[in-house]
Amino acid sequence: MTTQIDDIHFALTKLHAMPDSDLGAEDIAALLEEMRKFAAEVVEPGRLVADRIGARFENGTVTCPPGFRTAYAAWIEGGWQSLCAAEEHGGQALPFALWAALKEIMTTADMAFTLCPTLTAGAIELLEKYATPDQAEKWLPELVSGRWNGTMCLTESQAGSDLAGVRTKAEPLGDGCYALTGQKIFITYGAHDLCANSLHLVLARLPDAPAGSRGISLFATTTLRPDGTPNALRCGGIEHKLGIHASPTCIMLFEGAEAELIGEPHRGLPAMFAMMNNARLQVGIEGVAAGARALHLAETYAEGREQGGRAIAQYPDVARMLAEIRAVTLAGRFLALDAAVAADRAKLGDATAEARLALLTPIVKAWCTDRGVHSASLGVQVHGGMGFVEDTGAAQVLRDSRIAPIYEGTNGIQALDLVTRKLPRDQAAVLRGMLAEARATDARLVPALDALESATSWILAASPEEAAASATPYLEACGWVLGGALLARAAKLDGRYGPISDFYRARLLPRAQAHCAEILGAAELLALLPANTG
Repeated sequence: MTTQIDDIHFALTKLHAMPDSDLGAEDIAALLEEMRKFAAEVVEPGRLVADRIGARFENGTVTCPPGFRTAYAAWIEGGWQSLCAAEEHGGQALPFALWAALKEIMTTADMAFTLCPTLTAGAIELLEKYATPDQAEKWLPELVSGRWNGTMCLTESQAGSDLAGVRTKAEPLGDGCYALTGQKIFITYGAHDLCANSLHLVLARLPDAPAGSRGISLFATTTLRPDGTPNALRCGGIEHKLGIHASPTCIMLFEGAEAELIGEPHRGLPAMFAMMNNARLQVGIEGVAAGARALHLAETYAEGREQGGRAIAQYPDVARMLAEIRAVTLAGRFLALDAAVAADRAKLGDATAEARLALLTPIVKAWCTDRGVHSASLGVQVHGGMGFVEDTGAAQVLRDSRIAPIYEGTNGIQALDLVTRKLPRDQAAVLRGMLAEARATDARLVPALDALESATSWILAASPEEAAASATPYLEACGWVLGGALLARAAKLDGRYGPISDFYRARLLPRAQAHCAEILGAAELLALLPANTG
């Protein structure tokens, strides 16, 4: 049976065609092993204690568990944040696919800890694309080193996912500076005690902004000004959450905070989506990591727990649950790394790879996070009553993973993005190309491939309301089919993946056909909608 590190190495060296680089298979193996050691030796040991202590807000100050401060100092010392940043800003310029590997390994160790460097990575990518040379020189070396963290300040209580309702204001101060006034909620690591400073990327409106989303601009502001004095922003409190207790989720109050404009006025959303799409892919990886953590805990428990004179792992129903966690986690891992490799190719100007990345991003984000939650739930079930109490850690995986389907645009929004934007822009040419690859891999996939082909034609011909009503089952079908196709290809390349690929195809892939049938019930769903009285 393969390990997490085996699977990632196989995906990056054999399953997916990474762009040419100076790294050979042995180099990648050595780097993955260093990632594993750091996660296992520095981050994972404090996971349960950090969850019990949690982030705390007292007298206007946010503190993280003491173990996080030690681990984050080691993160900075190891230079891990710099992995795929540009060399000119102190980065190592390695492929994003290797950051995706690091993200999975670190999140498997502790999701709450890893959320801090996750958003910093997105902020780095945004600034590399949209910052002026002066802004890049000021901020990127600090973020790339990990000395500062980055945050994404979008959500407001009255707006939610509807960013057209953003009310935060930006008043010009002269000399290219602005004063930000407003409140943002759900800001991950908006305030904490791990870094020397934080750079906040904030959506706000200029005085002459047109109404709606077209009037939103993007600004950058720091917790501390360049002279070290506090900026006019503060944390108004942290949320008390179902999971990720050690990660502070902050209410951020901007009270005239000095800021700079990023990119063009009233064009903040296109810039912010550079960070948002990065985050969506990384959140999908969080779903994979939840499955990996749940699998590790459940397998260890099932092999050591005896009932009726034998380990419970030997009972068919427990074996079924373990196999499902293993299969969907592996499929999600291969799918997420497919998208990460496409991101690397797109960065080099490959238009085909860019289209593949655009298609895969909502699927990876939604399908992998839903599978992560279900895998975590199955992990609790394998433990029985011991999974429902906190001592084993299985419950923590379920609590922590539940946020991922909500993060960065709920999974329903991802499904709408898939059927209203990504499919129509090329009439599903990229998807159909991937289905053709699958047909050439394993003829046993044909029933599911045919069902998804028919569903795709139906979606493209449907009315906007019908497509919206069928979006979620359609995305689910895409995830099951594309994940199964990658498992089949892996089995063809390496016989170690044959048994789990066969299990997936026989026991799990029929779910894709069920979802394809489900989309035909759009009219029945629409008939249940309450009348719009607004």
